[in-house]
Amino acid sequence: MTQTSEDVTWLTQEAYTKLKDELEHLSGPARAEITVKIAAAREEGDLRENGGYHAAKEEQGKQELRIRQLTQLLEKAKVGEAPASTDGAVAPGMVVTIAFDGDEDDTTTFLLASREYASADIETYSPQSPLGSGVLGHKVGEVAQYELPNGKKASVTILKADPYNG
Repeated sequence: MTQTSEDVTWLTQEAYTKLKDELEHLSGPARAEITVKIAAAREEGDLRENGGYHAAKEEQGKQELRIRQLTQLLEKAKVGEAPASTDGAVAPGMVVTIAFDGDEDDTTTFLLASREYASADIETYSPQSPLGSGVLGHKVGEVAQYELPNGKKASVTILKADPYNG
């Protein structure tokens, strides 16, 4: 099965290692820890009125969800630099500058990548977000449309799209 650029999550080696370490911790020591908490709370008696038991089970559910999220993310991850777009189109791993409604005084620059890749240096939009999916595949100079949360359409002009250099 071939992955499209929309299926891939580009990560730096540092981000990949951090997420892999988190997954290993949650799958190992943290999982054992929550099992002990649940067992201890279960021994306190009536489970219907046992706040500690219910809190531990809720924590376990959140932890298992995070394990699934990390597993899926790391399965789709590509480590290293995102390839430069060969046709000049916006793709994941690129820094994109847009003008809202064609107004070159109302611009924003962001990294089109997974939120897991986000850094304090630059705002990050996921390729699956409304704005991210709207600009994906468009070339510099083109107008892209995306849907706002209220259902209305907004348009942006792609001013610049360069590979992210970290």
